[in-house]
Order: sequence, then structure tokens, then C-alpha cells
Amino acid sequence: MDPESKKLLEETLALARENNSILHKVRSVQKWSIYWQTLKILLIVGIAFGAFYFLEPFVNKFINIWNNISGSSQQEINSNPVQDFLKKLSN
Repeated sequence: MDPESKKLLEETLALARENNSILHKVRSVQKWSIYWQTLKILLIVGIAFGAFYFLEPFVNKFINIWNNISGSSQQEINSNPVQDFLKKLSN
């Protein structure tokens, strides 16, 4: 092999190794990004459900007070959809 071809081949090999190293780093960053995004989504959903769990008694009291004020607590026909939803969740 002539020296010029050998030099080009070595340069190509060096560039290929550098490219491979960069691609591995990019893939690693992508994996970590997916992990963090998943963690953020799970954290947001967990906080939402936790907030609903702790605020449910207050929401129920507010609904009962509202029904007493509006006088619709005796009428099952005009039931509150929020209260129906909370009843379904508690069962």
C-alpha cells in the first residue's frame, strides 16, 4: 500500500473512531433524557393524585354545603356530577 493511501486510511479510521465516540455520548444523553422525562411525568401524576387524596374531604364538605344552600340535597334528579364522580371513586 502506498504511503498516501495508508495516510488517508488512518485519517478515516481516526474520524470513524471519533464519530463513534460522539454517537455513544449522544445516545447516552438521549437515554438519560427519557429517564428524566418519565420521572417528571410520574411525579406530576403522583402529585395530582396525592393532592386529590388529601383534598377530597374538603371537596366533599364544600359539595355538601353547596347542596344544602341550593336546596338540591333532597332531589336525586338534579344530582351533582362531581359528587357522583367522587362516589364512584370511593367505591
